[in-house]
Parts: sequence; C-alpha cells; structure tokens
Amino acid sequence: MPKILIVEDEAAIRRVLSKILKEEDASYDVFEAEDGRQGLAMVQSQAFDLIFSDIKMPVMDGMELLTAIQQQHGDIPVVMISGHGDIEVAVQAMRQGAFDYISKPPDLNRLLNTVRLALDRKHLVSTNKRLKKKVAQKYRMIGSSEGIENIKSMIDKVAPTDARVLITGPNGSGKELVAHALHAQSNRAKGPMIEVNCAAIPSELIESELFGHVKGAFTSAIKDKSGKFESANGGTLFLDEIGDMSLSAQAKVLRALQEQKIQRVGSDKDIKIDVRVLAATNKDLKKEIAEGRFREDLYHRLAVILIDVPSLNQRKEDIPELVAHFVNQIANEQGASAKAFDKKAIAALQSFDWTGNIRELRNVVERLIILSGPSISEQDVKQFAQKS
Repeated sequence: MPKILIVEDEAAIRRVLSKILKEEDASYDVFEAEDGRQGLAMVQSQAFDLIFSDIKMPVMDGMELLTAIQQQHGDIPVVMISGHGDIEVAVQAMRQGAFDYISKPPDLNRLLNTVRLALDRKHLVSTNKRLKKKVAQKYRMIGSSEGIENIKSMIDKVAPTDARVLITGPNGSGKELVAHALHAQSNRAKGPMIEVNCAAIPSELIESELFGHVKGAFTSAIKDKSGKFESANGGTLFLDEIGDMSLSAQAKVLRALQEQKIQRVGSDKDIKIDVRVLAATNKDLKKEIAEGRFREDLYHRLAVILIDVPSLNQRKEDIPELVAHFVNQIANEQGASAKAFDKKAIAALQSFDWTGNIRELRNVVERLIILSGPSISEQDVKQFAQKS
C-alpha cells in the first residue's frame, strides 16, 4: 500500500489533495502535515513512498524540507507544490533533486500522472537496492582464516586504485569473489562490471566478444556489435580463466591495455576506452609462458598486483562459517527452515580432501540439507557427502 505524505500549511489544499488521491486509488494511504518541521518528524518516524511539499510554509519551508529529506531519505520522490509566484523557486527545487512540481490549483490529470510516475520510480529504486543487496550477499567473502584476512586487507589497499590485478587459485576457490570485492570497493563501483569467461568462448569468437565487430567482418556478422571492452567503459572488465585465451586475442588485449583503445573486428577505427582490467586463472601462467601458450608481456601488464586465493584445504578453519552461510543461503532460496549441523558433522567435513573447493562444499551442504532429517549428524555426512 503506497504511503503518501502531504506537507501543506493551507488545510483546504491538504483536504483537496488527499481527497483526489484517495478517490483515484483506495489503496493510497495518505497522511497530512501542516508545516515542514511536522512533515520531517513524520518522515523520520515512518517510511513514505511519495511526498508533496508546499514551498512557502511557516517554521520550515519546502526547500529546507527537501534538503533534509535528500540528506536522510534520498530515495523518496518529493513533488513541490508551488503558487504562481513560486515557479522559479520550484524549478530551482527540481535542480536540487525534487521529482516535479505542481502549480496551485492542481490540474487533476497532471497531478495523477505525476503520482504514478513518482511511485513507479520509487518502486524501481527500491527494487534496484534489493537486487544490489542480493548481489552483495552473493559475492560476500566468508571466513576469518589468516589467508582470507590477508586477501581482505589486500583488497582494501588495492581496490581504490586503478591498478590491474591478477587473481590466481584453484577452480572453485572463489576468485570471482575477490574480483567483485575489488570492483565494489573501487572508485568505479557505480560503473558496470562486465565478466568474460575466456574458457567458455570458442577461440574464433573471443576477439569479437571482447572487441566487437562491424557488419560484414565475417559470415554471421549481420550488424555492428560492441564488445565487452566497450560495455565495461567507465567500470571494470573481469577476464576469468585468461590462461585459456588465444594468443591472437592476447595480443589485442595487450594493445588495449597499453594504449587504452581498441578496434572492432573488421575495422581500423580506434575506439577510446576507460576500463580497469582484472584477470583470473587457475593455471600456472609462468609455465604457460615457458611453453609458448601465454605472452610474457601481457602477464606483466596484468600482474601489477598478484592475489593468490587459497584452496579450501588450506583454510579448513573457515568451514564452520562457510557451512552456516550456505545453510542460510539455501534455506532462503528454497523457502525452508535452516537445518543445524552438529559439531561432529562439521568436524567430519573438515576432515575431507576438498578438491573442488568452496563450490564443492556448497554442493555437499545442499545435498545434506535435502537428504537428511531436521538436523545433520556425523552419520549423515558419512552417508550422503560421498567423499572418499
């Protein structure tokens, strides 16, 4: 039920606006305040989806109220109510962040259209916040072992810079979590983070995927297409499994890093880019260099900062925290109650050889939750974890 607050010192106008809104949609929950101070107190005590505020009011005027709301509740759309002499002030209010302004007496169609647009925007902002929170939870680094604490400390130092980072570690160890943390804590956090799994793209398509192509560049190029470097402009490009990239594509990536510009496949036109590149691999790139499969000059461009993610076997003290995290995560996904692991069950999990690392542990936790009873015992782990 949308909650709307009307802040207006003229009681007659408050009543008219309230009546119009309630007649338009009975689900609107409309509140009234007679000045800015009272309105601000109401905003601080409960959540509103939309606020109408007169500009000229005693005690606290509309501009002061707008400033206070933006500082404390910047996602609430505020529509200013202006008299004929206040239009210039209303325009100034919009420059300072007001959603819109309505002249007195209010035009019915304009008023209702503004309400719908403002509530739609509030819904989109709220949805975006929930999704960002969900993404942040998905990529949260769990654990307090020395290895993980060292990585978190390194991220704190490196993230605010534009330094390129090479993240190494075995499959399933959480290299992508490090990349997301670096982006989230960087000055580019408001820009896009574009991920490319170099191992999942055929070698003949990787250059088009990264740099884009022009119409006619190859048989299936029926129109111009931008690549991942362009999509990541102003943000971060994460090249996962870069050790699987073809030598031809490596040469073009090297040029992009050196010159901060790219060319689409089939074009000789330079396109300037502003991209921070993070890379990850489970391979020993120095061995790949020695065997001629990876360019040494690209390695040195990428490895300004090296972060090595430990395997789960190297951080088994984190398993209790990881299990608790996965239990809550899986319970939320399945809409079920979280199940408890007893101490002997956790100890049994800590005794395993985790060749698949964090990814394998999550799969085992999910399997145990599905197949076991209300709580999970050592016997359940031995029966269902299927570890040798």
